[in-house]
Amino acid sequence: MVVGGVLLWRHLASYESTDDAQVDVHLYPVSARVSGYVINVNVGDNQYVKAGTVLVEIDPKDYQVAAERARADLANAEAIARSLNITVPITSVSTSSQLTSAASDVDNAAAGIVSAEQQLAVAHAQVQQAEANDLKAQDDLQRYKRLVEKQNVSEQIYDQALATSKASIASVAAARASEEAARQAVEQARYRLTQAEANHRSAQTGPQQVASTRARALSAVADVQQKRALLDQAELNLHYTNVVAPVNGQVNKTVVTGMNVQPGQQLLTIVPLDDVWFTANFKETQLRSMRPGQRVEVAVDSSGRTYRAHIDSVGGATGPLFSLLPPENATGNYVKIVQRIPVKIVLEPGENRDRQLRPGMSVIPTVYVR
Repeated sequence: MVVGGVLLWRHLASYESTDDAQVDVHLYPVSARVSGYVINVNVGDNQYVKAGTVLVEIDPKDYQVAAERARADLANAEAIARSLNITVPITSVSTSSQLTSAASDVDNAAAGIVSAEQQLAVAHAQVQQAEANDLKAQDDLQRYKRLVEKQNVSEQIYDQALATSKASIASVAAARASEEAARQAVEQARYRLTQAEANHRSAQTGPQQVASTRARALSAVADVQQKRALLDQAELNLHYTNVVAPVNGQVNKTVVTGMNVQPGQQLLTIVPLDDVWFTANFKETQLRSMRPGQRVEVAVDSSGRTYRAHIDSVGGATGPLFSLLPPENATGNYVKIVQRIPVKIVLEPGENRDRQLRPGMSVIPTVYVR
């Protein structure tokens, strides 16, 4: 009798079991990333799908138009950027050449003024000489006229004096015309100097013009980058009109054709039946000998089948502490109650090939602690 009791005690002490356990899984909610009209739902309720399968199709027309517009804007921005990048070196060379040419023009105009003033001085001297000659010729003419009247000189000498007088008058007129032309040449040279100095001042702004052109080129490059980002976003939005399965699993859908959906709206839920595990709530008094890796046999109520598994980990706190409103003892009346700790139990490889385990099923795990 005593031997039988000892054997029974040893047998019962070799394992721990609980009926407070169920099948668990991480559910994958599938939501829309863009708004639009649902034109196709490609899966039915409880259908098993592979990762990447297109589950729902949202009308892509608006997003195709947006992508084409973004592509055209990018092409236009790239053309402007290329044009400005070509303009920068041209402007640099042109402004450098203009500055050199303008400086040369200023020097030439200044030299032209000096030359024109010298010519004016020569012309003025010629006028003075012509006027002096004319004065002498007129005096000679008057003297010879009186002498002719007295018949002291011949008519031939008087005629020569008359011709000389007329020539001197013409010479004075020509000299004065040359002086006026020289004066106008001086004014024109001064005007050319003023224009050359203005052009030189304008050419000196060349570096600023080059810097401005370079800044516009950099702005155009930034605009290209912005337009490229907008195109990428438009193409992403177009891609998001196909809602795909993130993992393998069974579908639980709430979406139907004809719905207008918004970003973030949940359309389906994927249940990954290949990645289920068990959550067993053991009493704290049962955890004394439990360790990760210990062998577990799990009996499933729905099928009567027993699955091979092992302990993966022990929860960090009791179940009630993870609830929305953890219990508190504010009255001071304390009654000791044995708490339960969740233990995660994972299946051995190949145990769930038929995917018969469903989240929420009740199970009875038996942990062999010895």
